Amino acid sequence: MIGLIQRVSEASVSVNNEVVGNIGHGMLVLLGVEKSDNDSSIEKLANKLSRYRMFSDSDGKMNLNIEQVGGEILVVSQFTLVADTQKGNRPGFSRGATPEHGEQIYNQFVSKLKSLNMAVQTGQFGADMQVALINDGPVTFQFQV
Repeated sequence: MIGLIQRVSEASVSVNNEVVGNIGHGMLVLLGVEKSDNDSSIEKLANKLSRYRMFSDSDGKMNLNIEQVGGEILVVSQFTLVADTQKGNRPGFSRGATPEHGEQIYNQFVSKLKSLNMAVQTGQFGADMQVALINDGPVTFQFQV
């Protein structure tokens, strides 16, 4: 499972020109699901994100987590994160989960975040989505579990 995490002052995702998820201050999570991802992967990434100190304190240092700043999370599925780009001029997706497995893991990941009392919005799995964001910092981290 790969998560590309961006600290945002706002973010939204639209499908067919209709906003399906939006947040204010918080984090945008672009989530790529691999074949091997399972309950353990979900636990590790969700717990990491809920505690990750990527928000600034009063001294401007990254000492606060999402809960401490009252932030929200927008989770958007992005299978291209699992692409193999090492060879040739076209990405390979052999590491990627099947659509069925990917959607199951994605939904379980969102449920896990919600069970950790996170305020979560989502995109629409498998849809052609347009994502808008204002990256705060910019601050971006990549996690692979």
